[in-house]
Amino acid sequence: MQFNENAELDTSQVSDQRGVGGRVALGGGGLGIVGLILYFVLSQIGGGAQLPSGSGFSDVGQGQQVGSEAIKEKCRTGADANRESDCRAVAFINSIQAYWRDQFARSGRTYQAAQTNFFSGGVSTRCGSATSAVGPFYCPADAQVYIDLGFFQEMQQKFGATGGPFVEAYILAHEYGHHVQNLLGTSDRVGSGSGPTSGSVRLELQADCYAGAWANHAETVPTASGQPLITGVTQDDVNAALDAAARIGDDFIQGELGGGHVDTTKFTHGTSAQRQKWYTTGYETGDPARCNTFDTDNLG
Repeated sequence: MQFNENAELDTSQVSDQRGVGGRVALGGGGLGIVGLILYFVLSQIGGGAQLPSGSGFSDVGQGQQVGSEAIKEKCRTGADANRESDCRAVAFINSIQAYWRDQFARSGRTYQAAQTNFFSGGVSTRCGSATSAVGPFYCPADAQVYIDLGFFQEMQQKFGATGGPFVEAYILAHEYGHHVQNLLGTSDRVGSGSGPTSGSVRLELQADCYAGAWANHAETVPTASGQPLITGVTQDDVNAALDAAARIGDDFIQGELGGGHVDTTKFTHGTSAQRQKWYTTGYETGDPARCNTFDTDNLG
């Protein structure tokens, strides 16, 4: 896949806090693609609380700050997104939010845009404070997405994911799926329990399905100028996203990265097969209404 070189990017949807730093105590209340389980897994396998350098996302030195003005100057068009990895993230965010703005309008609702915060090391949010090790997450309390862009390389290095732009798109679209759930009140249906049929698992699988629904429309979502932003999505792109979904299933994380023992009572995100199933459901139908994981006895 690639981006339309003439399409304009909207960097107002992103706050670049890389290099600012933050407290490293883990807080609660965020909805992440991997969640707090990742923190413990990375600790066990030597990941600690820092992501590796050399991630390809405009590495930021200790104490060095990038800032939103810098990314505004850097990321202007789809041509920049084709060249620069952090501009690519901006482009995906623009497309995902444009898709949901249209979907909400079709049902007579108004979509409230959410900001994505790029950070490095640690960050403080209204859901608490977290290190990069918890993975990307959405904070319902401030309705914002948080991500250390180095996580994309972490997916390849420690999880063995194929990687590639559409993996990054899947991760971002999943987090914005949580934003949609927050706007629709779906998040209120989730309790504090865990397990294979828990509300937490259903919430995560629905966010995967929402990510797939966006992916179905990725090539037709227009920018403000009316031009599609993304072109040339291939089956290989979709397969890479499905591979990533499998790498962050509860059974894969516990069994392959967490010591080999799989405890279904601790499931909070769904199995690898379930995550692939619901992403595929969204992708094949392109219909968010088909993503109702709460009113089914068959999660896969």
